[in-house]
Amino acid sequence: MKAEQIQKAELLAELALTRKRTRQLITSLSEQQLDVPYHPGVNPPLWEMGHAAFFYEVFVFNLLDGDVSFDPSMDDLWDSFHIDHQDRWRRDLFPGLEKTLAYFDHTYDKVAGRIEREPLTDRELYLYRYAIYHQNMHIESLVWCRQTAGFAPPPGARCERPAPAEAQDSWLDGDAFVPAGDWLIGMPGSSDQYATEDFAFDAEKPRHAVKLDEFAISPYLVSNRQFMAFVEDGGYQKPELWSFGGQKWLRTMSPQHPPYWRQKNGQWQERLFDQWQTMNPDAPVTHVSFWEAEAYCHWAGRRLPTEQEWEVAALGNRPGEPFQRYPWGNEQPSVIQADMSATGMAQNPVFDYPAGDSPFGCRQMIGTVWEWTNSQFFPYDGFCKDMYPFMSTLQFGDHKVSRGGSCATSSSLIRGTYRQAYLPQRNDVYTGFRTCALPAE
Repeated sequence: MKAEQIQKAELLAELALTRKRTRQLITSLSEQQLDVPYHPGVNPPLWEMGHAAFFYEVFVFNLLDGDVSFDPSMDDLWDSFHIDHQDRWRRDLFPGLEKTLAYFDHTYDKVAGRIEREPLTDRELYLYRYAIYHQNMHIESLVWCRQTAGFAPPPGARCERPAPAEAQDSWLDGDAFVPAGDWLIGMPGSSDQYATEDFAFDAEKPRHAVKLDEFAISPYLVSNRQFMAFVEDGGYQKPELWSFGGQKWLRTMSPQHPPYWRQKNGQWQERLFDQWQTMNPDAPVTHVSFWEAEAYCHWAGRRLPTEQEWEVAALGNRPGEPFQRYPWGNEQPSVIQADMSATGMAQNPVFDYPAGDSPFGCRQMIGTVWEWTNSQFFPYDGFCKDMYPFMSTLQFGDHKVSRGGSCATSSSLIRGTYRQAYLPQRNDVYTGFRTCALPAE
């Protein structure tokens, strides 16, 4: 009983924080800003809020209690698989702020009441967690929506340096070396999707062993300074650096640099939400596509890591040894270990956060930016889809794997085994990368 009360208290605290952050992200926008311009990578903020409430209705109340929806006539409109992306901008289909907030608050009050009132089975704990974590994914997308639209920073964003480190003269030099051997990939635990010992999404399972050759990986993310050298050397004008897919993207988009960069009076600037600022050369490059990361690697004589190499460099889990979820162990991320939950917004130098170092000395592998890998997003052998079959299956095959979370990712959501899938052209998300040495010939 005591354990159940602790789990309930944790759920209620996370639900309350998720509710508060979502409300702040919505209500801090003006009525005009709620009509965010159409962009293929974002959703209208009010639709995000209604969709999140609908997810609780479907995967908590409908599944567990057989309850009908708050407004059944809206079900297909809040359901992302029944409404085209562009139709989410049709204000004639959706209620305004006041009614959407009422629906949102009603749903969250009902969830909180159910958690307090009903016994907590394994299945219920799993479904509560699933719905809360799903909402945290949409909190992240509300953050990058602000960056895309050029709105003010999200409430709570400080862009300060809570975990600075002294830059060494040679911090850009040298790699971290990972020896050859057998390593463990993925989350441990029962094959039962309702197992309570560790929550994981279906794409993180089952845990399995891999054998890797030794490899060398940069301890640091690629910085603005490093990527600027690629830009100024004409990297976007050298098709030989770009793969077939990258060349097609170049012809279609005609970029000259990352999307939120510009030169003014001979100096590089970067747009951070609604403000242009002098670029911090030691901060990580952000909002780059897979194609740009790949071309940079060709220019630098490097390569992107595979997702298995990334996870090993981040966690170092070996067969027969204690499992760790984060580079530093199993404690939840704190402000001294990672830039997450929309606070630092990837503005700290790549050598900051030494307390978050991995067993091999790799820094900022959790938070800051989603890191592109060279791997396609495929299921692990033995994959079994969760009760929400679309979380992973729709992305298998044509998406690239990114790892580690970003500055906009909620700290409760991310861990070293978590896999995110993005199409290679995406650059509206907080994506960056680190590089590996080419294998010796």
